[in-house]
Amino acid sequence: MLYAILCYDSEEVVGSWSPDQETATMARLAAVQQTLAEKGKLGPVARLLPTTAATTVRKGAKPLVLDGPFAETKEQLLGFYVVDCASLEEAIGVARDLGKASSSEGAYEIRPIAVFNPGSRLA
Repeated sequence: MLYAILCYDSEEVVGSWSPDQETATMARLAAVQQTLAEKGKLGPVARLLPTTAATTVRKGAKPLVLDGPFAETKEQLLGFYVVDCASLEEAIGVARDLGKASSSEGAYEIRPIAVFNPGSRLA
């Protein structure tokens, strides 16, 4: 089953990392990604730009386009992984490995994915 592992953290904290902190964290995360890739379990990985670069389209009878998500939360969605795991327990293990590799607090939200494009690489 495919799972999305959504990465939440404080943009302010992550954005304040020194270049050395950023490089070290990305290297640790790359090691986890490499292990998953070697096992054929890694799908797309994306790091999102800050919420200041976001645009929101509010649904409704008259859609409204706004700058940013305007979420009043301590943590923002910073990126995601798509992994192919046999069980939720395995996906939790991957999220734990990612958490050990990251130097910040934050959280990982795990959601099963329903694939709507059966011809895709991960279907």
